[in-house]
Amino acid sequence: MKLFDMFTEEIAVDLGTANTLIIHNNKIVIDQPSIVAIDRFTGKPIAVGEQAKLMQGKTHENIRIVRPLKDGVIADFHASEHMIKEFIKQIPQLGGKLMQPTLRIVICIPSGITEVEKRAVRDSALKVNAKEVKLIYEPMAAAIGAGIDVESPEGNMIVDIGGGTTEIAVIALGGIVCDKSIKIAGDVFTNDISYFIRSQHNLDVGERTAERIKIEIGSALEELEYPLEDIPVRGKDLITGKPKEIMINYKEIFKALDKSIMRIEDAIMETLSLTPPELAADIYKTGIFLAGGGALLNGLAERIHKKTGLPVCVAEDPLRTVVRGTGIALKNINKFRFLMSS
Repeated sequence: MKLFDMFTEEIAVDLGTANTLIIHNNKIVIDQPSIVAIDRFTGKPIAVGEQAKLMQGKTHENIRIVRPLKDGVIADFHASEHMIKEFIKQIPQLGGKLMQPTLRIVICIPSGITEVEKRAVRDSALKVNAKEVKLIYEPMAAAIGAGIDVESPEGNMIVDIGGGTTEIAVIALGGIVCDKSIKIAGDVFTNDISYFIRSQHNLDVGERTAERIKIEIGSALEELEYPLEDIPVRGKDLITGKPKEIMINYKEIFKALDKSIMRIEDAIMETLSLTPPELAADIYKTGIFLAGGGALLNGLAERIHKKTGLPVCVAEDPLRTVVRGTGIALKNINKFRFLMSS
C-alpha cells in the first residue's frame, strides 16, 4: 500500500435531485434532502439537508431556499459545492479529523448527461479535497444495487425513477446497450399534485405538502387491490385567502399523476422497441427492475406489467438501490473500473 493511500478515504455519492446519499466504509452515513438555505445578503449558506428542508416554504425575504440540482444535474454550482462539503463534514469518521484526508469519490450521474454537466459534477467534487473522482451512470449503479450481474451476456432492463429524471436502460456484458433518460420523475409528480389540488379544489398547497400526499396516497392505478385511506390536506383557500382543510383520496391523485406515468410507460415501450431481438428475448424472461423513489408509487409495478406484458420487480429498498450500487462499484473499483469515467 502506498503511503499516500493511507491518508485517503473512499466515499460513494448518489447526488440526487431530491436526496443525497453517501456511503463510507460500506455504510450509508448520509441520507438527506438535496437542499440548501442561503443568506441573501452574504451569500453564505445557513443550513443544508434536513434543516434546510424544514425551512422550505416558511422563509422570510433574507433567506433563499435552493435546490442545487435540477433534472439530475447541477444547476447551482456554488450551492452544490457547499452542500457536498457540509455533508462530508457530517460523516462521523471524517468530520472530526484534525487533518482532512484526501478523498476518492465515485459519483453516479444520469445517462443523458452532457460533457459540460459532467464537468460541473466533477469540479464540485474536486473542490472538496478529492484526489480522484470517478463517474458511473445511474442505470448501471441501479442495476448493480439491484443485484443484477451486469457483466453477464444476459439482457436486463432497469427503470430508475428518481427525483429529477427517469433513467431507462437495457444492460448486458457490462455496458448500456440502449437507454432513454426523460425529465419526468418525482418532482414532476409533486408538481402535478399541487396543480391538481389548486385547479380542482381552489386550494394552494406548498411543495412539502404535495410531496407528503404523493408519499402517502400516490397511486398509479384508479382501483387498488387494497384501497388507501383519505388524508386531510391543509393549505390556503384561493378564493377567500383563509387557511382551509380538505380530504383527498387516492383516486384523485391517480388522475393528477396519470399523464406523467403514461409518458414513463411510453419511454419504456420506446426503449423496448430499440432493444436487439436476442436481448428482448432475455428481458421476456428476466423482466423489468424498478428502482428509485418513484418505484414506491402504489400500483406502479402492476401498471407497467399491464402495459408491457413483462414481469416487473421492485428492487429491495428502491430509494437506496443507486447508492448501494455505487458503493459496490467503489468497493470493487478494479473490477468495475471499466464502467466508470473520470
